[in-house]
Amino acid sequence: MPPAIPLATYRLQLTADFNFEAAARIVPYLKALGISHVYASPFMTARKGSTHGYDITDHTKLNPELGGEDGFAKLSAALKAHDLGLILDFVPNHVGVHFDDNPWWLDVLEWGQASPHAASFDIDWDQLPYRARGGVLLPIIGTSYGHALEHGDIGLRYDPDEGSFSCWYFEHRLPIAPERYGEMLRIIVKDAGEESSEAGKAILELVSRYPGLRHPNRKEAPGFKAALKTIPGAADVIARGLSAYKAGEGRPAQTLALHHLLERQHYKLGHWRLASSDINYRRFFDVNTLAGLRVEDAGTFEAIHRLVKKLIADGQLQGLRLDHIDGLRDPAQYFQRLRRLIRDARGPAVGPFYVVIEKILCEHEKLPSFAGVHGTTGYEWMNVITQLLIDGKGLEPLDEIWRQISNKPPKLAPVIKEAKRRVLETLLTSEFTVLTRLLARIANGHYSTRDYSEDSLRQALELYVLHFPVYRTYLTGAGPTEADRKLIDHAIAGARAEWFASDGSIFDFLRDALTMDLIKRDRNTTHSVPRVRRFALKVQQFTGPVMAKSLEDTGFYRFHRLLALNEVGGDPSAHAMAISDFHELMQDRAKHWPHGMTATATHDTKRGEDARTRLAALTELPHGWTSAVARWKTMNAPHVVTDGSMRAPSATFEYMLYQTLVGIWPATGWDDSLPERLQAYALKAAREGKEETSWLNPNEAYEAGLRAFIERILDRQHSAEFLQSLETVAKRVALLGAVNSLTQVTLKATMPGVPDFYQGTEFWDLSMVDPDNRRPVDFAAREQALRESEAPDWAALADHWPDGRIKLAWTRQLIKLRNEMPSMFTDGAYEPLEVSGRHADHIIAFARRRGREAVIVVAARTLAPFTDGGRVWPHADAFDATVHLPGYSAPQIQNGALPVSALFTHLPAAVLAARVESSSDHSAKPAPALAPQS
Repeated sequence: MPPAIPLATYRLQLTADFNFEAAARIVPYLKALGISHVYASPFMTARKGSTHGYDITDHTKLNPELGGEDGFAKLSAALKAHDLGLILDFVPNHVGVHFDDNPWWLDVLEWGQASPHAASFDIDWDQLPYRARGGVLLPIIGTSYGHALEHGDIGLRYDPDEGSFSCWYFEHRLPIAPERYGEMLRIIVKDAGEESSEAGKAILELVSRYPGLRHPNRKEAPGFKAALKTIPGAADVIARGLSAYKAGEGRPAQTLALHHLLERQHYKLGHWRLASSDINYRRFFDVNTLAGLRVEDAGTFEAIHRLVKKLIADGQLQGLRLDHIDGLRDPAQYFQRLRRLIRDARGPAVGPFYVVIEKILCEHEKLPSFAGVHGTTGYEWMNVITQLLIDGKGLEPLDEIWRQISNKPPKLAPVIKEAKRRVLETLLTSEFTVLTRLLARIANGHYSTRDYSEDSLRQALELYVLHFPVYRTYLTGAGPTEADRKLIDHAIAGARAEWFASDGSIFDFLRDALTMDLIKRDRNTTHSVPRVRRFALKVQQFTGPVMAKSLEDTGFYRFHRLLALNEVGGDPSAHAMAISDFHELMQDRAKHWPHGMTATATHDTKRGEDARTRLAALTELPHGWTSAVARWKTMNAPHVVTDGSMRAPSATFEYMLYQTLVGIWPATGWDDSLPERLQAYALKAAREGKEETSWLNPNEAYEAGLRAFIERILDRQHSAEFLQSLETVAKRVALLGAVNSLTQVTLKATMPGVPDFYQGTEFWDLSMVDPDNRRPVDFAAREQALRESEAPDWAALADHWPDGRIKLAWTRQLIKLRNEMPSMFTDGAYEPLEVSGRHADHIIAFARRRGREAVIVVAARTLAPFTDGGRVWPHADAFDATVHLPGYSAPQIQNGALPVSALFTHLPAAVLAARVESSSDHSAKPAPALAPQS
């Protein structure tokens, strides 16, 4: 049996090209690497062709594109045979909608609020303007609705196998409400001229059995459809009669008939741009094809977790990673239900069931405690490691070059505030409108607040969102915690300070609505209790997407002071971290969250883990870097495309490109795929930044100029001098990045937490943001390298560091140690160790200990002085530092001290097994050393 708490996880991105069987084939390799649990991307049925699995269309079935039940059985058998566990990335917050593949969504379109699945979607049915009946907006039309209708892009079809009608807009199916079938069939039979035929009369007779505007209803519809499809000749009659609804050019009557039919449905078709302002269903961020689920509904929760419960009960699932928990209305309630489900599924099984959550914590934010949750997926620790690797003295020159290039101070807050404003005005306007209208209804429900106008409330709520400092609060139906109140009060204070209207009491009302005090202070209040509760809880679901779109998907692509810090869960304006602060954080983690994941790369990170360690190294070469950038700007000035006031790329974007290039430049030489990869990244980055171009309003001239600039600077015929200079700098940065990476993986594998390894990152990971970081992995090369590292020749590996084998070999050694001493790494204490000597500030040293067992970890940072500025691999004798180890024994420890020069023989990191000496027993034999030795 695999351990209940993983020793090391390995993330696999499952796709049609890398399915269950392909995953099963690499299980022996993962076992040899030392992995205890495979951590799989979502594998429930998703949209056909999905490259990530998050667009689930049926939570109750295994994805047939991945191999379905047969394929999963093979993976499960392989995992069991090698004693590996399986962790599933589960998506409770949303499902894929539109198209024709989600049965729940199609049922809602067909039946509206009468659908049993309507409760599963967060739809504001009454929000559509100028419409007599409620409905859901479908922003799927590529042109205007009128243009699509008049040009025949929307067509009515009959499915003889189902006995049902649907309109189709290309690949989008739009079910027709059965209550309209009688009206339609009369017109269809008449248009076909079949009133007197046997088939025509049978159809009309069937229709006559269901008189009235609301028939056939949901109960009657299955019988109606079954009867219709069994009428001989009915399909032919209907096929001919559908011309009555065949819209197109020169067919005004039929176009109007189809329009009137569509207007009587439970949905309204619209141009895709309407989504930002008019959409009335909660989405995953601003993705129209991902609709939010009301998992707080007990029936919805039970339905989407049915397969998960079965897999747990069958012993095929040993852990869960919960995606985007900030999208949930009430996470506390969700995790209580999930814990009960897991308990019911496992029966009398002993030991914990591993659960981690995708939660992005802002600086100084503490993770709330949820039932059965072991921690996060580890973004916060990735950024802690990065800050530890940064040379604080090198940040000041980088601040200055950013100030010169951007003509702005290196402060993030104004950037995020402006980005939030942009997001509220464009991408998430519709969701914001829903909240504003709900707040106005609440205000109008009591005589004391009815004079607050909707416009004033909108402005006040906008200021609150602009000043809200984290992703969300975690109120429950019972109200806010003390931490939640502090966050709300902080944002209210910031908003109030910027309010220039006459009545500031509006913020007292807003605060009381957000905290739900509005319905608690006076039991006789006439404020609507359901509306206040709904508003407060929906705001929580809104501030998260606003922050994510503003920080991760806008600010990170505008603020380029140091790209190593522009990472999910990170602060681009952060400073370097002192070793003492790192120790304090680790001691706290060992006490409170020892089993959460530690990630250094994921499918969502903005760049590969080794591209990041390279960029961190720029702080070690600040003056050389700033000089190089100045030369490059001069060299490449002729390649910049200008047109009036347009400059492609902008000065700040050009600087971002230079950082990106040194981060991804191949250590082993030119890669023909690099220009295409960089072009794709640059286009995405430019549109995400929403300055010169955007996804909503692409600026073709700017984007063409950007493409031309990249083509020219990567063409040796045009830019030989630049490329030669770039390669010189990149080589130095690459070496520093490599030694940084070895420290990074050492810390990840030994600090409190469960180390998570993203697929393929055993070699150097120089990828960019998705989809670049989801390219196929060459597992054959890694398997071969692993076989060759059974008895690693560290000197040879160091000599050939660019090929990445040294990283794989060291990773294996570290995971091997975790497997040999599992309880110590899972539950052991964390003890900082004192370091003395001239280079003490370059050495991170700590002990993990449990009982008499201990592991001493020593790793180096900011290694430019020991590598001749990135020109040579560091040598052990260059380090003047000693680790003090009173109370520990091991062969290398003499008189309670351990010189770093005795450890760093080939690598700037070492891990030693040791024993804790007892005051009553000094005869304990020391454990063998496990660090790479000569």
